Amino acid sequence: MTEIASRPDGLGVHTSCLPLRLEGVCFDAGGERLLQTIDLTISGGNRTVILGPNGAGKSLLLRLCHGLLRPSIGRIIWGGFGEDPEAARVRQGMVFQRPVLLRRSVVGNIAFALAARKVPAGERARRIEEALAVADLGFAADRPARVLSGGEQQRLALAIAWSLSPELLFLDEPTATLDPSSTAAIEAMAARLHDAGVKIVAVTHDIPQARRLADEIVVMSDGRLIEIGPAKEILEAPVETETRDYLEGKLR
Repeated sequence: MTEIASRPDGLGVHTSCLPLRLEGVCFDAGGERLLQTIDLTISGGNRTVILGPNGAGKSLLLRLCHGLLRPSIGRIIWGGFGEDPEAARVRQGMVFQRPVLLRRSVVGNIAFALAARKVPAGERARRIEEALAVADLGFAADRPARVLSGGEQQRLALAIAWSLSPELLFLDEPTATLDPSSTAAIEAMAARLHDAGVKIVAVTHDIPQARRLADEIVVMSDGRLIEIGPAKEILEAPVETETRDYLEGKLR
């Protein structure tokens, strides 16, 4: 089995971005409050799934956690990196619903990410080979990334993340547009990353997927954090009425 090794790239790799803490975080846009007073701690280990209906603020929360957006109120602390999101991103990765890929080959996309992260040139070939094997994309190594199928593109996005050895990986609805076979492949890759020690934080509105992926569930609705707890407890015996309504299909 291919494994992710601890790789001292000289970019803060020995500093942890966990626990990730959100303290009183609000986010406003266009004169509207989209996230309301979020207090949340994300620790290592268990896989965390952020679950809730469309428009709940799940993806927005993920972008704040990754440091792509700044809170309007409150603060976000990335472990030993403090409140410095740019520094913390050295230890993080993010895969979006629609992959962000360059007009390069499959190998070229992975190589570009490694070079941007200043991974030593002598190390890049091994990481590329490893990432292609994990994603089962060796057959497409020299193909333009943008001619791949949707599922293959998403596997490439995860392969890029794998090659960078993140401590924390955010997955934003990574299978929302995929068929069942591609969904299973992405979930299997996420499981291998978790087994290799990567903290997975995934967003979904798909309750069956949450059952497959989650150790811990964070439930959101209307920009608010509703309930947090072990996946089994949340899915089988939720405390909050809004959580029960969502799981019963009453909130969409």
